[in-house]
Amino acid sequence: MKRNGLVLSVMVVGIALLLWAGWHNLRERRKAMQEARDSRVVLMPAKPGQTPDAETPDSEMTGPHMLGKVAPSFTLATLDGKKVSLSDYKGRPVLVNFWGTWCAPCKVEMPWFEEFRKQYAAQGFEILGLTDDADAGNEAIAKVVRKTGVTYPILLTDGKVQKAYGGLDYLPVSFYVDKNGLVVDETAGLGSKDEIEAHIKKTISSGSSTAAGGQ
Repeated sequence: MKRNGLVLSVMVVGIALLLWAGWHNLRERRKAMQEARDSRVVLMPAKPGQTPDAETPDSEMTGPHMLGKVAPSFTLATLDGKKVSLSDYKGRPVLVNFWGTWCAPCKVEMPWFEEFRKQYAAQGFEILGLTDDADAGNEAIAKVVRKTGVTYPILLTDGKVQKAYGGLDYLPVSFYVDKNGLVVDETAGLGSKDEIEAHIKKTISSGSSTAAGGQ
């Protein structure tokens, strides 16, 4: 009886170990799949009806490289008709983000932007959301803004600003502008939340020594 009990105990322990190993492997696979999804670049066509291509390199999607160049100036209207210019934020780090109401990846990152805007407000960080929705109408745009919970300025593009930034075939596209007005990073598609924060930190720190030296 004792031997049978020992054998039974060993079998129970073995089964428990097998179950634990299976659960652990499943959890690791799910974690790996989630990390892969988080790091995947997701694109949407800048105009409805185009076919998105997730394999297109960033350099081809954003047109000419803007890195190291002065960010093109613009003056655009908000949803309530107020005029906002990029020059209004001179001396501050700014994220210029192009998005659209039909762009699902855009609506994923917008709450992240809002979170980071509040987190880095003390460093003067600001976000300008330039909507590529000429035909959507203000109410459709406002609905997305309310749903995503963003409070940073949403500006209506005029077609010219897209060309000034190299022509946009895909959304979302973001340009990270430092305190000196230079583009220090540009991205196309939806990256991970950590990647976005890294770009923001780089933008905030960039130009600090130059600005201090010029004072």
